[in-house]
Amino acid sequence: MADAICTERLSKRYGKTTALDEVTFSVPAGAIYGLVGANGAGKTTMLKALMNIIRPTSGRARVLEMDSTSLAGRGFEQIGYVSENQEMPEGMTVAALLEYLRPFYPRWDRDLEARLVRQFDLPLKRKLKHLSRGMRMKAAFASSLAYRPRVLVLDEPFSGLDPLVRDELIEGLLDQAAEMTILLSSHDLAEIESFASHIGFLEQGRMLFSDEMAVLKERFREVTVTLDGPHTLAMDLPAAWLKPEAADCVVRFVHSDFRGEASVAEVSAAFAGARDISFDAMPLRSIFLAIARAERTQRQAAGDVAGRVDA
Repeated sequence: MADAICTERLSKRYGKTTALDEVTFSVPAGAIYGLVGANGAGKTTMLKALMNIIRPTSGRARVLEMDSTSLAGRGFEQIGYVSENQEMPEGMTVAALLEYLRPFYPRWDRDLEARLVRQFDLPLKRKLKHLSRGMRMKAAFASSLAYRPRVLVLDEPFSGLDPLVRDELIEGLLDQAAEMTILLSSHDLAEIESFASHIGFLEQGRMLFSDEMAVLKERFREVTVTLDGPHTLAMDLPAAWLKPEAADCVVRFVHSDFRGEASVAEVSAAFAGARDISFDAMPLRSIFLAIARAERTQRQAAGDVAGRVDA
């Protein structure tokens, strides 16, 4: 089965500022893909390029095998899009919004619409401009899920919501997840970790990695080595050992390419005579912090070298 979403060296520049830098990644059909990164990493730019809201400077993107730059009209009958800054017709009631949207989508399911209205406790007679932010997002979700899209793109949909509303939206989303592919951007790693099947990490417009969540978590370990005496770290440690630090008799680092017994043997050989070596699984937040800091250190080192060459 073809990927539901894919990009190839996708770039977007605004003058001298690069928002996306040759990003290549894919979202398998049926996946719940979490696109994460700090604010300003390029997540919104990526999603807007996929939805043909902005045009990329170079490269290409495809959604449901359609070129993103050609998406229009009927192409959106199978694609849903919800943004944290969702624009909605303020003067309409919730009921009027749903009635207005139905004719545009041949797959609109009135029974599903009714279930979503009940599940989200939507006030049908109230105008959108009088709704709270959380209730507005519920209305946006209901109007996007009711036509059973094959792809649903969500740009920071839970940002600024209270925990109860966020959980209600996630529950409603997961109830329909089996029927579609979901691409969701967020800077909240905890909410992504709880249900995403795949993960991609954007840093300053570049995709640092894109992987299945289970594979990613299996690949990273926090290693703690306890020695008999103080230890000085070697300068030529393997590149996969991130954030190495030594304090008294303890050495710690993040192993970013853990391969079971082979990696255990590698570390044991490097620290022969160690009193204890532990390999602990890491939460998503700790993995991302390790990668981001390692990437920042590499950039700083590259900048220092370039500065010396220029000098």
